Amino acid sequence: MARKVRKVVLPVAGLGTRFLPATKAVPKELLPVVDRPLVQYAVDEAVEAGIEQIIFVTGRGKAAIEDYFDKAYELEDQLHTKNKTSEIESIASSRHLAGNVTFTRQQEPAGLGHAVWCARHLVGNEPFAVMLPDELLHDTPGCLAQMVDAFERTNGNIVAVLDVPREHTNRYGILDPGTRDGQLIETKGMIEKPQPAEAPSTLALVGRYVLLPEIFGLLENQTRGAGNEIQLTDAMARMIGTHPFHGYHFEGIRYDCGDKVGFLEANVAFALRRDDLKDRFGEVLDKYLAD
Repeated sequence: MARKVRKVVLPVAGLGTRFLPATKAVPKELLPVVDRPLVQYAVDEAVEAGIEQIIFVTGRGKAAIEDYFDKAYELEDQLHTKNKTSEIESIASSRHLAGNVTFTRQQEPAGLGHAVWCARHLVGNEPFAVMLPDELLHDTPGCLAQMVDAFERTNGNIVAVLDVPREHTNRYGILDPGTRDGQLIETKGMIEKPQPAEAPSTLALVGRYVLLPEIFGLLENQTRGAGNEIQLTDAMARMIGTHPFHGYHFEGIRYDCGDKVGFLEANVAFALRRDDLKDRFGEVLDKYLAD
């Protein structure tokens, strides 16, 4: 019987320097897209996919993320006193059963592979997901739900990919593709941030992974790669050929919220999807576009 994907690792220890000075005091994962922080969208996507335990890998200055997912007694008491039902409902998704949300610390900025390795004891010997919250992926059902469904058919590693311009391949891990079966793409290899002329394709990894626990044994070696960091892509590449490995071609919409323009685009797009905002916000946009 195939093992179920029950746990997700969310690496949130990054400093968010692209969004300074705001991220001097506020973790980038708590920056809002309309009225919900980025990290909430990732958690909602995970819950939709059937994830039961959410594991945050944090760093210094990220205590606000723990507070966000805690119960705010004083706030909720005030909301109940004032009978603000809609506001109470709006914060319900930030609360989870005790023990379903856990935190561990990445004590040095040593790369994504190192961040995932820091969660090894909490994950244990079972398949798990990894999500990068600053990659906001929109689709119905969500990207991770689609990948979990694909995992149940392949019982192997799966990474979400989408096409990027060739001149941007040096920003991403890039898939070396084999045969294709619908949205599943056989993976022959992966290269971390290749120059455009050296990239085997334009299929880029975009922050969603379903991995077998054997990845931890490879990350244990602490081998450093691009940027002198412990790269998750390098460890995954070493699993190809010994474990089933596929790319999953995501066909929804991706917002790169680690980039200022991508973050602003996400705010515009999600505001225009809201029935309570789209008309008034559309009028505001029209006013500025007319100038």
